[in-house]
Amino acid sequence: MATLEINNVSKFFGSTKVLDDITISVNNGEFIVLVGPSGSGKSTILRTIAGLENPDSGQISIDNKIINDLPPKDRDIAMVFQNYALYPHMNVYDNLSFPLKMKKVNKETIDKAVNETAEMLGIKHYLTKRPKELSGGERQRVALGRAIIRKPRLFLMDEPLSNLDAKLRTQMRAELLKLHKTLSTTVVYVTHDQIEALTMGNKIVVLNKGKIQQIGTPEEVYNKPVNTFVAGFVGNPAMNFFDFKMVNGSQVLFLGETFNLNTSTSILKSKDLLNRELILGIRPENVSINEKHDLIFPAQIELIEMLGNEYLIYAFSKTNKDKTTFSIKTSGKSKLNTNSHIEASINLNKAHFFDAKTSERINT
Repeated sequence: MATLEINNVSKFFGSTKVLDDITISVNNGEFIVLVGPSGSGKSTILRTIAGLENPDSGQISIDNKIINDLPPKDRDIAMVFQNYALYPHMNVYDNLSFPLKMKKVNKETIDKAVNETAEMLGIKHYLTKRPKELSGGERQRVALGRAIIRKPRLFLMDEPLSNLDAKLRTQMRAELLKLHKTLSTTVVYVTHDQIEALTMGNKIVVLNKGKIQQIGTPEEVYNKPVNTFVAGFVGNPAMNFFDFKMVNGSQVLFLGETFNLNTSTSILKSKDLLNRELILGIRPENVSINEKHDLIFPAQIELIEMLGNEYLIYAFSKTNKDKTTFSIKTSGKSKLNTNSHIEASINLNKAHFFDAKTSERINT
């Protein structure tokens, strides 16, 4: 296990700043996930930790030792890539044993380590096969095994499940979490998949355009996003956003029109919300159809998607001044169809409020 400290790290590619004053602390045995859209700097952070890129400013430390000038081979880090990076001319046994052979470990120790690692990952019966004879999931297990066998202080994983199909991704997520628990090792994991981030990480770092937007537990990032970017990026389907202004305790300006609230709600007693230009954010699962919540507005259904035991409904508002598209996640389709006219309702106590100018969260 290892602690990792990234302090005020910045990185340029030419004149483009790809990492902007990044500071992250990773504790012993922690599984931390870096998540963000393409180009947000996730993989560059991993490559900088590994020594494949040099930061232009800032420091990186492992177990309180600065490693900026340490060659990659001396950092005691194992990296798992999305393309597996296996040697195609070697069988599984030789792929697994290669890191130990490079360290001049004796044959008996290598053989024991290979068999123990293969047993742990359920690939013992593939030891004589070459990568081209394996499925994607089997190749990923071999790639993990080659990293594990070295017993490094720190694991770096760069979207290792992105090439797998949905069912296998789910299975491998569970396997990785079991493996992390068994090895009690420190992991920095990169993904653009919010489900992976929310289900795997002890801590999530949300990035955008080379900047950290929020660091927190999955619950904190999902339930208390610090700005509209995090709110819209984390969660699938994405959070809905509406223009909003609180006129008084019983009236709001919503979708360009004045609405009387259906019920009294404690959230509107907040003086921080009064007469401010706001963005109201609401998760699709917290938008109801034909129910009497605080705020009720007319809408029309555009599309209905079946998600097994749930339905995802895409609709648009039907006020005189605004047509905003939004989504609703519900467990019952009832008699709803495309083009159906509905009354959508929002429980304001489940809403998130953001300043319209800064996009920052307003705590209520």
